[in-house]
Amino acid sequence: MSHATLIETFAERLVELGGVDPARVRLTPAPGTSTLEDLIKVNHHEDTLCELVDRTLVEKAMSYEASVVAMTIARILGTFVSFQRLGIVSGPDGMFRLLPGNVRGPDVGYVSRLRFPEGRFPTAAYPSISPDLAVEVLSPGNTKAEMTRKRIEYFHSGVKLVWIVDCRDRSVAVYTAPDEVVVLNEGDTIDGGEVLPEFSVCVAEFFSDLELLDSPSSP
Repeated sequence: MSHATLIETFAERLVELGGVDPARVRLTPAPGTSTLEDLIKVNHHEDTLCELVDRTLVEKAMSYEASVVAMTIARILGTFVSFQRLGIVSGPDGMFRLLPGNVRGPDVGYVSRLRFPEGRFPTAAYPSISPDLAVEVLSPGNTKAEMTRKRIEYFHSGVKLVWIVDCRDRSVAVYTAPDEVVVLNEGDTIDGGEVLPEFSVCVAEFFSDLELLDSPSSP
């Protein structure tokens, strides 16, 4: 008997998903019955972006602020990774099939060249590989339990480094294991550890675009 079949009520389902807003949970197909094909269909043909969690389609919590910060981080990482020819950087619609069969789309993901089977770019819509680095930028709709569960899934699936970015206090929680964390603030420097040797940048750079409108324009 699978874990999903043990859940009898929608309330229990929400708890297992991390206490997410019920509005984020798709009821068609019924929670606990969704497949990879259902996920591909909804993500390719609708405006929302969903993840597959315990065979349930769950819409990603998103906000404009979080999207701007995620794009900034992706640009910074992408420039470094591309110049060094280290691998690939993807956005939230670049999803990965993780353990135990869930499909997750980190706001920013970095996959080293060595992780691609036979060194080739995957042809699957959602490849069965895990990123070396997963970055999640918190949106107002995210819950602590949801992010804890997602972080554990990442590490159990082979992710080596997780950054949880908080736009409110402009900090980054750097996880090297599910419960091993260092919190860095705007004045601190963040590096890539063993995942991205030689990479380092001031945390404030991640939030630089949020200051754009406050800066005087050039003549």
